Amino acid sequence: MLASAPSSNSEFTKAPISLLRYCTQTPAPRARVLLPQHMFTFLLAGEKTVYFAGAQVTIQPQQFVLLAAGNCLMSEKIAAPATEYHSLLLLFDHQVLADFCHRHAAWLGQPDQHAASQPFLRFEQNAFLATFVRSLDCLLTEEAAAIPQQLQRVKLEELLLYLALHYPGQFQQLRRLGQEANEEVLVRQAVTSHIGSPVAVAELAFLCHMSLSTFKRRFAQLYGTSPRRWLLERRMEKAATLLRQADRNVSELSDELGYENLSSFIQSFKQFYGVTPKQYQGAG
Repeated sequence: MLASAPSSNSEFTKAPISLLRYCTQTPAPRARVLLPQHMFTFLLAGEKTVYFAGAQVTIQPQQFVLLAAGNCLMSEKIAAPATEYHSLLLLFDHQVLADFCHRHAAWLGQPDQHAASQPFLRFEQNAFLATFVRSLDCLLTEEAAAIPQQLQRVKLEELLLYLALHYPGQFQQLRRLGQEANEEVLVRQAVTSHIGSPVAVAELAFLCHMSLSTFKRRFAQLYGTSPRRWLLERRMEKAATLLRQADRNVSELSDELGYENLSSFIQSFKQFYGVTPKQYQGAG
């Protein structure tokens, strides 16, 4: 039977390196997750979307992603009814990554200080990586007892060596993984990156590692208004621009702007512009 791994807040194991299987028929629609370690997610079935303060990434089967330690939102979907969401997780401390880079410094060279610092790196599986994922699957299937830390370390080392050799640009980004931006940058990234996402203000605060009151106060200092009002204005401005394109469907536009249902979008638009989206589109 497949083991189910936790998917919310700080319930992840805290060994230096951990290999886990996560399988469920009821994946979380969107959960707040505090990752205490960096994590490779190898997706076998289903779809995962991860939201960070300044970015979001969607992963399909045959892809895998490295997520930086910290706060994020995770949304998981199954491919069809009566199927399962299935992934393998490889978690590791930042010190493990630092130790790897130190031991291989002679051929890795110095870190590229100009490489972009991102909260995630996404990879497509080639033949080697697909075989690597199958080897992890076999370990989790065949080992009756806990997988020894030494073996888990060897598998992580194998993956890091391969990525360093074949994806040197992305590996330079990996070396800068999780470097935090200052509060102002985090707040600006959070709101501008999620204008079209169904992310609530309280969730934006979580992504910025702030309480809701601190986030609202910091936002007001930067923008002179509330985050809810600012996001509404930006979404309505974008909606009006897109509605002026004659071929745009109002229902599709609602989804694109992150509204959970069409009626909410119509109500917001009418309150802002005084007419419905259809009336606005017809007047153009």
